[in-house]
Amino acid sequence: MSSSRLGLRLAVCLLNISEARRKYIVENVAKAALLEKNGQKHPEVSVLSIFSDQEYNRSVITIAASVAELGNSILAACLEAFQSIDMEVQEGIHPCLGAVDLIPIYPLSGIGVEECGAVARSLAENLVQGVPGCSVFLFGEADLPEKRTLVQRRKQLGWFTRRDFSALKPDLGVAPARRCGLTETSENGPGTCLISIQTMLPEYVALGGSKSLLF
Repeated sequence: MSSSRLGLRLAVCLLNISEARRKYIVENVAKAALLEKNGQKHPEVSVLSIFSDQEYNRSVITIAASVAELGNSILAACLEAFQSIDMEVQEGIHPCLGAVDLIPIYPLSGIGVEECGAVARSLAENLVQGVPGCSVFLFGEADLPEKRTLVQRRKQLGWFTRRDFSALKPDLGVAPARRCGLTETSENGPGTCLISIQTMLPEYVALGGSKSLLF
């Protein structure tokens, strides 16, 4: 049965973190996304895949959930990542600028890009409140009213040509701290989400049985 027929309102996040070589950190970030505050697995959240590139030293964790729970799930994963990844010592060939580098959110079922943008903006506000030194740049539906694209924001930031970002003024948060770096977040439209089903945590995939069945 499809998710739309089940009446679920689903979204997915391809959480990009600047770590791949220390597997336990990547796994801990993924696990944090799955757990409720009481330590139990959340029935409405699934980690669909983890893709890690050793040379880039970057991992993409695909988190799917009901739209009501996705923001909290991503926030928990980000808090774990910020505690474990230090951009002052991070090495890799990918021109990443943040411990949590990119947080794109995609609609899956029953919601639109505008609502995903609202989730992204709320998440950004929670991040800068909860992580000292966290700096966030917004794009797309989260970047109101301009709605600048990710390409536009990265050109403005000199994303691929610089690592000295102390003079930048983020959309949310304080001036970037070198440990945390920069984070970008927004929605991404339907049809642009490519999911590689490669996982390091098979026991955590598709949690919740039929209630979190996506396809």
